[in-house]
Amino acid sequence: MFAPDFDYFRAGSVAEAGELLAKYPGAKLLAGGHSLIPLLKLRLAAPAAVIDIGRITELRGITTNDGLTIGALTTHAELAESGEVKQHAEALAEAASQVGDPAVRNRGTIGGNIAHADPASDLPTVLAALGATVNIVGSDGERSTDVADFFQGIMMTALGNNEVLTSIQLPAATAGQGTAYAKFAHPASRYAVIGVAASVTLSGGTCSAASVAVGGLVPVPVRCGSVEQAVTGQALSPETIARAADAISDDLGDDLLGDVFASADYRKAVAPVYIRRALTMAAERAG
Repeated sequence: MFAPDFDYFRAGSVAEAGELLAKYPGAKLLAGGHSLIPLLKLRLAAPAAVIDIGRITELRGITTNDGLTIGALTTHAELAESGEVKQHAEALAEAASQVGDPAVRNRGTIGGNIAHADPASDLPTVLAALGATVNIVGSDGERSTDVADFFQGIMMTALGNNEVLTSIQLPAATAGQGTAYAKFAHPASRYAVIGVAASVTLSGGTCSAASVAVGGLVPVPVRCGSVEQAVTGQALSPETIARAADAISDDLGDDLLGDVFASADYRKAVAPVYIRRALTMAAERAG
């Protein structure tokens, strides 16, 4: 199927992209294209204009300064291969390495991925577990928002009509911290049927801090407070992790996703398996 007609513009800077968004209401930004192009071809999106931001150099790169700052145009492949990302947020590199196929990983971007807000995406779940901050530029200037507030529903975010997502910030890894991502991937699309990101910090063999988020079976990434509470202050034995994983049912609620491949009930039943895997890997890396 062919996309509907639209005007095409290539922005040379973030400021120019903002001006074009203001001039053409309803326009869509094009980064890597792996989220937008399928929507256009299926005619699920029909913008009057598409603004290509893929060559804006200020949106690229990974820098370390009391944590990580990741430019919105950083590709999945760059995340997966980055030594800085592996050092400070190994779960993010791990998740990026599992996105789609090599073609998608070499073109798709972290900014485009999270702005698209597909509930089956991998990176939003990891960013939720790691406490990321999203940096945005718009007509009213610059602002930042916690990733927990950024995702508002299926393919819905806190981005305004004339705003551009510019970068993502992650806190620096702390001593004794380990992170991991475990995924039940759809065999055809490689999207997450269930995705779990975990971060644990060990001190003297005891878990002093934990953060766990789940995606794929929920409209937006969900922090699992009951699971986190069940492991904090405990030695992370297989038995402790198993009991904590079973607490996930207290965090999911009733708004669960399902389809012909995996029903909501099936996803809920299988979720503790991936909670255990993510926590176990994170604990091994923390130790």
